[in-house]
Parts: sequence; structure tokens; C-alpha cells
Amino acid sequence: MVTLRINGLDIQVEEGATVLEAIRFAGFEVPTLCYNEGLRPYGACRLCVVEVGEAPHSNIVASCTYPAMEGLVVRTHTDRVVQTRKMLVEMMVASVPNSKVVQDLASALEVKQVRFKIEQEECLLCGLCERICNEQMDARAIGFTERGKDRKITTPFDMKSEVCRQCGACVYICPACQMRCMGPMTGEDDVLCNGCVNVTPVCLEKYDDVMCFLRSCASCVKDAAVPESARNKKPVKA
Repeated sequence: MVTLRINGLDIQVEEGATVLEAIRFAGFEVPTLCYNEGLRPYGACRLCVVEVGEAPHSNIVASCTYPAMEGLVVRTHTDRVVQTRKMLVEMMVASVPNSKVVQDLASALEVKQVRFKIEQEECLLCGLCERICNEQMDARAIGFTERGKDRKITTPFDMKSEVCRQCGACVYICPACQMRCMGPMTGEDDVLCNGCVNVTPVCLEKYDDVMCFLRSCASCVKDAAVPESARNKKPVKA
């Protein structure tokens, strides 16, 4: 067993566990997109980022691939982490604005603007379809090709696959292929649905860490000032 500290709480997990597994074991919520419990961690979307280590030498890492180590200090909802997740979701919305999975993530993180060019892509390159085809269906009918901006998932030589069984697993797990968001989007200037928008913890306006882990955030009034008596208050554990 290894012991690590997550948001000030000491957690014991088995050796070989990832930080994300330890976080979820402790009961904290961290958003993910490319992660699936039945598939190997891939670390493509980076939404599961957390801050590890002590300031000023802390780092932002993908918790789904980072190993849980003895004495590791982890913070899941620092201002730096929350802003990183928001930027990542902005890029996802710009790529696949009609994906309900992505729009729900944007609402959960209260993303109110998209500062990137709307591309209307068909793929997020999360690798879920490739992994479920190879690891669960044992078909290996699709895979990654090319690099950089030309990177894509396709069949070998872009030809019809002879080993594909038309099982539909790739479509089932793909966040870009799932249900379309039916929110009030009007065009490229209004690509965010925000029909299920959450409330960003107001405490992040004053502190580096959130002060509680209620979901959705409802313990403070939006735009209300954090009282002086709470300035030295420690975060409340869920």
C-alpha cells in the first residue's frame, strides 16, 4: 500500500494504482473524457489534470496516467487546474461543438466563451474507439495514422477493413458521435449551449484552492464576497 495526500486528506491505495484511481477512491470528482475504466489509460484529453507537489515546485499532470506514489501531495481543484481544464474544454468545443458530451463538460466547468476558431471536426483524437476496438472487441480494425495536424483514426490504408465486424462499439463510445446537444446555439458566435451550466466556486476568486467539494456548487451565493472569517479556513472534505 502507498499513502498519498489528496486535498489535505491522507489516502491509502494499492501499489500500481494511478492518481486518478486514488482521487475517485477518496470521493473527489475529476472530469475525464478519454478515460474509461475498461480500457488502458491514454492521457489524450488531459481533462483529468491535477496539481502534484508542493509550491513553488508543483506540476500539472494527467492523473489517469500518473502513478500514485508514497508521500505524493495532490490538489484537484486549484485555480491553476480549473483554468487549465476550462481552456481544454474550449478547444474541444471548437472542434466538435455539437457533441453533448463536450457541451455538458463546458456547462459543468462554466465555460462561457470559446476563444478558438470553430473547426467542426469529426474527431477529438481521444483514442476511445481505437482502444475499445483493439482491447475489448479484439478486432484491431482501426488505428492512428499520420502525425500532428494530419493525425487521424482510420482503417489500414484507408480501405474497407476485412476484420471489422460492424459491432458499433466505436460509435457507441465516441464522444463526438453520441447524442447531439439541442441547446440554444445559433451559430459560430454562439457555440456554447450552457443549458446545464454549473456555478464556478466563488471561493476561487479569493483562494488558490476551492473551499468545499459540493456539486453543484451551492454553498455560496454567486458574486458574494468571501467573509473575512473564512480567510484562513481549511478546505472542507467531501
